[in-house]
Amino acid sequence: MSWLSELIWGESIAHAILILALVAATGLALGHLRVAGVGLGIAGVLFTGLLFGHFGLGINPEVLDFAREFGLILFVYSIGIQVGPGFFDSLRRQGLPLNLMAAGIVLGGVVVTLLIHFLAGIETPIAVGLFSGATTNTPSLAAAQQALRDVPGFTTEMAKLPGLGYAVAYPFGVIGIILTMLLVRAAFRIDLTREAEALKEEQAAGGRASLARIHLEVKNPDVDGQRVRELLAQLGPEAGVVISRILHGGEIQVALPDTRLHQGDVFLAVGPHDRLEALRDQVGIESPIDLTSIESEITATRIIVTRKDIVGKSVAELDLPERHGVTITRVTRAGVEFSPGPAVRLQLGDSLLAVGPRDAIERAGRELGNSARELGVPEIIPIFTGIALGILLGSWPIPVPGVPAPVKLGLAGGPLVVAILLSRVGHIGPLFWYLPQSANLVLREIGIVLFLAAVGLRAGDRFVETLVSGDGFIWMALAALITLVPLLIVALIGRLFLKVNYLTLCGLLSGSMTDPPALAFAGSFTRSEAPSVAYATVYPLTMILRVLSAQLMVLLLMR
Repeated sequence: MSWLSELIWGESIAHAILILALVAATGLALGHLRVAGVGLGIAGVLFTGLLFGHFGLGINPEVLDFAREFGLILFVYSIGIQVGPGFFDSLRRQGLPLNLMAAGIVLGGVVVTLLIHFLAGIETPIAVGLFSGATTNTPSLAAAQQALRDVPGFTTEMAKLPGLGYAVAYPFGVIGIILTMLLVRAAFRIDLTREAEALKEEQAAGGRASLARIHLEVKNPDVDGQRVRELLAQLGPEAGVVISRILHGGEIQVALPDTRLHQGDVFLAVGPHDRLEALRDQVGIESPIDLTSIESEITATRIIVTRKDIVGKSVAELDLPERHGVTITRVTRAGVEFSPGPAVRLQLGDSLLAVGPRDAIERAGRELGNSARELGVPEIIPIFTGIALGILLGSWPIPVPGVPAPVKLGLAGGPLVVAILLSRVGHIGPLFWYLPQSANLVLREIGIVLFLAAVGLRAGDRFVETLVSGDGFIWMALAALITLVPLLIVALIGRLFLKVNYLTLCGLLSGSMTDPPALAFAGSFTRSEAPSVAYATVYPLTMILRVLSAQLMVLLLMR
């Protein structure tokens, strides 16, 4: 059985893959166990990694570093591709308040760290390591270690201290964010279903994504005889309202741009809630008649854009109403729903809600592709191209006045920013950045599992030793303060005074700590993309602030 012993305790590639697989499998199984309705979720992988590392079942450090960084890249890249279409809208609507709250969490962590340094007498390298671990921010640890090398009297032993503080603080850093989410949820008795519904209402009220519909009866004589395009033009070019069906003379017909409206007609309109109210005031009254419940030749069907030669064309260029007698009422892109304005350019994977006769919809479907099977096959070249571009951006040194070492977005920030931008663009030449939801989910889960397994294995060999001997438990308690105090204060302010939606708040807390496991935990109890969108909204600024904070604390406290 020497082969088995070599496989378990050796240093071969097979050994490394086996250990990673065992840590992942047992950790995920542990995460599924629930006590009083609460489980560790994806964070279970971190703790099985610590356990394996403690008993000497580690792997080659270089392989471990590769698994950690590659897993992190896969996770943040898939998150960026997912949230890209809704990111800029979120930034426009609530980017400033969310980023101010995230900056408050970073500043709060710095203040607590400085208090620990001066009041508890913790050495600066250890304090900065606690700061990085308690906020689960590996790039800030790397920045602090780099800054230490520029400090007079630097020694090799000094370089080990931040990493040790990081290892002790990191586990509770992950738990602390999740604990804050659970405490806020319990304290405010939050119903997740109601929060998701409230979020949809907020989005509709803000004219974003989620659309409303209304049946209106024409009563205003000034509207009699107007064309559909003329009526909608009066609402403004950015109104985002579409009229899909008209009941005229007892028959339902498709609302084409040149269709004329008459008094007594009932029509179905789709768009933002406030714009529909303005249309009602202009046209007449709301009608109790539901046109979708009346049998007719007119039907509504989803058409998926899968033909690549269609990608990049605008709704106006396609001119489906005139060419096929079909009206597009909604576009869904990466979970974000919006009105198909004339200037909207279609992307691969867009889902269009088409209204018209069945044969007309079939013709439009053939033109757009409408092949779910073809769409389900992910394109691999764009994935690795995007990752490569992200690494280049993350490695680009950004000089900051007053800071001796340039700031970098790192292997986490670079791929995230690039993925958001590419997802927004849709395609560049022959490269299409669309990623099927199933493929995106697989990449994301594999990435976060690799990352957590590697972090646990790395810290496991010295974790228990640090706790049971020396000041390990004191360090952990102090790190818990760095984690919890800023999070709880900002979470309470956000919920009590700013009325931030709980799902958005969870993404904000995860993003402000640059913590993928916490985001994965938040995503486990909701199907909404709100946590991911909030995470991506605050992540870039937070990453820069945390890297700067770690460097500045070292340079200012040890000068």
